[in-house]
Amino acid sequence: MADPVFLITGASSGIGAATARAAAQAGHRLVLAARSTDKLNDLAEELGGPERAIAVTCDVTEWDDQQAMVKLTLDRFGALDVVFANAGFGAKRGFTNETVEHWRAMVLTNVYGAALTIRATIDALRESKGHLLITGSVAGRRQQPGSLYSATKWAVTAMGEGARQELNGSGVRVTLIEPGMTDTAFFDNRPKDPLHADDVARAVMWAVSQPAHVDINEILIRPTAQDG
Repeated sequence: MADPVFLITGASSGIGAATARAAAQAGHRLVLAARSTDKLNDLAEELGGPERAIAVTCDVTEWDDQQAMVKLTLDRFGALDVVFANAGFGAKRGFTNETVEHWRAMVLTNVYGAALTIRATIDALRESKGHLLITGSVAGRRQQPGSLYSATKWAVTAMGEGARQELNGSGVRVTLIEPGMTDTAFFDNRPKDPLHADDVARAVMWAVSQPAHVDINEILIRPTAQDG
């Protein structure tokens, strides 16, 4: 496949930006989506400018934004081969330690937003026999005390398996990426010896680089020092 097209939500920093750089190095054209395009424009320019990478303003909780993102992708590049539904953010543990407004935004972004990305891209992925990846978390496999964020990632774990079952036999591959403690803006206090965004990006690209008949359904990746 020449110059496959790789779309990433939550692409402005952290795992999204690291994956964009890794995908560009592997020869992909990039569609970089986030709510703010300030950082995205610089990243798109770094990765080759409008012929190789474009920045798209997209709030993943808005259906119109998601549809416009996919339309722009197809209009500009003519195909959509890989989708990484990566947008998301966290919250403090404890059921009294965040505002209800923060909770609402997190649930909508992490769960509803990921579902909308699947809905918006699924027809194009069927057409290309492409690859859908979703950012889950170790927190979506082991519940954390008082963590609504963890509950959202349990939902994402189920969503990944639901998408895999729906797309079974279509040629579309589905991979759930489940990082542990990662040294990104997600953590206010950086953990000791965490994963780095590049570590997760390598796992993403390893799944994407497998032969078409190989579907890596889940990658659970922790730093060696993480016990939970």
